Parts: sequence; C-alpha cells; structure tokens
Amino acid sequence: MNSKINSQLPLLLIDDDPVVLEIQVTALESEGITNVLTLTDSRKTVRFLEENPVSIIMLDLMMPHVSGLDLLPVLLRDFPNIPIIVTTSSDDIETAVRCIKAGAVDYITKPVEIERLLLSVANALHINELSKENRILREYLLNDRLEHPAAFDAIITNSKKMRAIFKYIEVIAKSDQPILVTGETGVGKELIARAIGELSGRKGAFVTVNAAGLDDNMFSDTLFGHKKGAFTGADQPRDGLICSAVGGNLFLDEIGDLNETSQIKLLRLIQEQEFYPVGSDVLKKTDARLIVATNHDLPSLIASNKFRKDLYYRLCAHHIQIPPLRERREDIPALLDHFLEKASRSLNKTKPTPSREVTALLSTYHYEGNVRELHAMIFDAVARYTTGLLTLDCFVSLSGNGYNLTNSALLLPGKEVDEALYGFFGRFPTIKEMEDYLTSSAMNLTSGNQRSAALLLGIARQTLSKRLGLPA
Repeated sequence: MNSKINSQLPLLLIDDDPVVLEIQVTALESEGITNVLTLTDSRKTVRFLEENPVSIIMLDLMMPHVSGLDLLPVLLRDFPNIPIIVTTSSDDIETAVRCIKAGAVDYITKPVEIERLLLSVANALHINELSKENRILREYLLNDRLEHPAAFDAIITNSKKMRAIFKYIEVIAKSDQPILVTGETGVGKELIARAIGELSGRKGAFVTVNAAGLDDNMFSDTLFGHKKGAFTGADQPRDGLICSAVGGNLFLDEIGDLNETSQIKLLRLIQEQEFYPVGSDVLKKTDARLIVATNHDLPSLIASNKFRKDLYYRLCAHHIQIPPLRERREDIPALLDHFLEKASRSLNKTKPTPSREVTALLSTYHYEGNVRELHAMIFDAVARYTTGLLTLDCFVSLSGNGYNLTNSALLLPGKEVDEALYGFFGRFPTIKEMEDYLTSSAMNLTSGNQRSAALLLGIARQTLSKRLGLPA
C-alpha cells in the first residue's frame, strides 16, 4: 500500500480460524498497524465491545455458535458508529451484498488478498473519521460552545461566521488529512493555521514555508533539503524544513503561486508521505501534517491550467474559507480598540479615543487589505496623533488612496451599513452621487427618453432636464 494507515483505536478481527487471524494481523502490522485485537468466539463480541472501544470491526460471516450474519444486525444496532467489514468465502458474494445493503461498509472474499485487505481498512478508517467529525460538528453547532477557546485568543473577533469556523477547526484539528485555508490577503490565514496547529495535539514544531516567489529549485531545496554536492555551493548536506516539522505541522503559505513541477512534488508528498532530497536517490518519509493557504481562487487557476485538479482535491479534504473584513464589520470596533492599545504601547503614547467621524470612517471603509490594512491604518494614525481625540486628520494616508474623508458616512458605532450601497460605491455614497447614479440608470433603462425616465424617478421632466444640463 502507498498510503499510510493511521488509527488511534484498535481494529477488531472476528474469525473462528486462528490461522486466518494470524495472516490478517501480520498484513496489518506490515503497514504499521500494531493495535489489532482478535476474537475467535463470536458469542463474546458484544461484551468485548462494551469494554473495549475499537475503530473497525472485521467480521467473518460463517462462524459456529453465532454466525456473522446473525451478529451483524446486533452490531449495527448497538454500535452504529463502528464501520464493519465482512469477510466471506467466494461463493457467498450475494450474501455479502445483502450485508452491505444492511449497513456494512465493505466485504472481502477469502482467501484474503493483502492489498485488498489494506485498502478496505484504509477506506473504513476514513469513513470512521468523517463520521466522528460529523458527530462532533453537529454537537458543537447545537451547543454553540468551544472546547478550547484559548487556542483562538490571537484572533480578535465578535463574528458569528468566525465562531463557526472555530468550531469546525476544533472538529478537524486532529485529522491527518491536509487542510486548505483560503481567503483574501490580510484576513488572518496564518493565525487560523497556527490555531489548527495548537489544537492538533502534535508535539512536533509548527513550521512555516512561504511559497511565493520560489521557483522549483528553491522550493525543493527549502522543503526537502539536499545532499552534499547536489549543486554548486552545496558543500554540506541540508535537511529541508519538512524534516523540522516531523511529528508536527507544516504550514505551506501561498501555494497558489507554485509552478507545475513543484505542484507534482507536493502531490507526491501528500499521497505517499515521502520525498527525495535534492540530488539524492534515498527516499525519506515524513509524518508532518500539511496545512496550506492561498489568497488565489484555485478553481479559476484550474480552469486556466495553472493549478492541478488532482492536487486541489487532495488539499481540500478540509477547506476553511475566511470571510473578508467587510463581511464581518462587527469585528471592527474590537479590532480598533485592540490596535489602538497595541500601537499606543509600541509608540509609547497615551491610548487615544477615536472621534465619531473616525468610527464612521472605519465602519464604512472597504479594506482591500482586510485586517492587515486596518492594522497599518491605526498604527500610522497613532503615530500622527498628538493630543485630544483621534480625528480624521490623522488618517491623511487614505486621501492618497482616493478615499474622500470629508464625505465619509457619519454613522454611530454599532449602526449597520447597507452592504449593497457599500459594495457598489466602495464606501457610503453622498446624496449627489446617489442622484447621479439614479438619473443615469433611469436614462439607460428608458433608452434616453426623458419623460419615461422622469416617471421612474418620480420627478418632473423639467427637473430631470435641469439635472442633465439640458434645456427644459
């Protein structure tokens, strides 16, 4: 088998033939599965399971005393969360199919082929993992609670969307599958990745690799290392950063920038959990769990043949999409207070109080750079601040970005902003801008007919003509 099989709970093999059990145990141990339990007396199964939690049951259908056929419905009823693989002789396939319809996840014919056995176990473990995640996720969503809120202390938020993401992270953090984190620049993808690492339970390091700007040679050397003499200047062997992440988490940022050759190497790393250092023909293994992030739209890159579809589906076993700051404006007051405190401490100044106009500005600003941009805005404003209230004068850098500070909406803190208006104008519009927009739209809809356009707008035709600068 190429894929490593992981199981925290034991596998239970039930068969009255000790020789068959020995063959199956040996095959599983060859794949690194050493936590295997066996049972030859099917009558003891229910009591055994009550005392010993297991991840999978492999059940022989033909046994004395209590057959697997009789035992299967009992196990499905009393232990519904344990996947069951049935084993049967080659002439019992119709019976096996009935077992699948009843609820077993797979069947294997005897004599058992080793590859078939390992594949079936790997699939059943995956089903068990997904089932467990779904149960926990449902519980979290129903109870609206976090098991480990401290893991998210670095993320300042009051957003229900972000809280839902936190709950999902708690469910998947211990998974061995890759995790894909997507979102616009500055939304906090690395903070999310670090929270996943903290909750993963892995004792190894959290290692970060930024793939932006790396060609394939640099990517391979950074990630996989090289042997001595692999290229000019390689005077000493070097372990790649993936070796530093043994037993931990490898966070690969900006994976949307990888070229095709690097994508192929990353795909192999995920599929086989193995790699070759540059210049070496000695295969190395890794158990590092992969977390990747990008601000690119990967499906669009796939459509333009810039990103491999097979790699994408490998990466998004668990997918976290972080919403931009403009879609969670309830976070802005808390972030403002946090950054004011942080900037004041850093610049050795008294923490200022923002004016009503500043609060309105920050409540309606578009934030192309999201939280990172807000952070920079506050630090720059506090640097310019002297005494009194923190006013719009401290945000002069925004004028250079084409933002009209004098026309900012003067909204009270906590007021909801009309997202449709903001999404169209990029900010809260003035009355003149709204009038110009409505007038232009009405004229377009009526193909320039002033009378019809005036009816749409609810004004006199003469008034419309005056606004258009035309004779009445």
